[in-house]
Amino acid sequence: MRRRTDLMPNSVNTNVGAMIALQNLNATNNELTTTQARINTGKRIASAKDNGAIWAIAQNQRASSQSLNAVRESLQRSISTVDVAISAGESVSDLLLQMKEKALAASDTSLDSNSLSALNDDFKALRDQLAKAVSNAEFNGVNMVSASGVTIAALANSNGTSKITVAAQNLALGGGNVTVAATASIATQSSAAAMISTINTSIQNVSSALSKLGTGSKSLSSHLEFVNKLQDSIDAGVGNLVDADLAKESARLQALQTKQQLGIQALSIANQSSSILLGLFR
Repeated sequence: MRRRTDLMPNSVNTNVGAMIALQNLNATNNELTTTQARINTGKRIASAKDNGAIWAIAQNQRASSQSLNAVRESLQRSISTVDVAISAGESVSDLLLQMKEKALAASDTSLDSNSLSALNDDFKALRDQLAKAVSNAEFNGVNMVSASGVTIAALANSNGTSKITVAAQNLALGGGNVTVAATASIATQSSAAAMISTINTSIQNVSSALSKLGTGSKSLSSHLEFVNKLQDSIDAGVGNLVDADLAKESARLQALQTKQQLGIQALSIANQSSSILLGLFR
């Protein structure tokens, strides 16, 4: 019986060995190009064609992370605005204490007119200083403690659907908290005695207003800390999805470079098969 063989015929027209060697070399070159791109960019998935689904997920998360930059800026700006308002409120409270001291001293019936007049001048100077502290308590064009104070509404999430609100507190003279009138004076012992009660009420109101502002500032600061951590977590998650393992890619690069050199040698050997056939006709 004749023994059947599956060996490829020797041909000068079709070099099957060279074709296979070239296919393997091209595959190695493609893998080498991919690995070099990962090393150059540091990313395993740099574009949608690398992996469309993962790239889309990562892109959506990048959008959330970048949106949180605006949230952080809004919170930081709001914290600064509230802190300026708190500083002004503390100054108002201190000035009210000094005004009470002057009013209490002026209520003494044993004072002569000159002493009473001097105390009244000091009282009015403190009153005017209080008004200036309130009018100058402005940050980025926003004043929370003036008669027309602005309520803060800071962004709280990346969609803009949630906000943290800190209400304005009117600390202006003659307002709901500081009941001392803008023209108040202690020119007489009787007016000075009446002023003590008014100032006491104002001190209590200002303390309550400062407590609300302080709570609002703390809430903003706590949320800012959370947003910072959330953004870091999102960025780390995106990195887990698309970043390349450079140690692994470096080892793969060396292996592919060796494989490429072997492929070139294999193709060179396969291309010599035609010249070997010439020996059959000598």
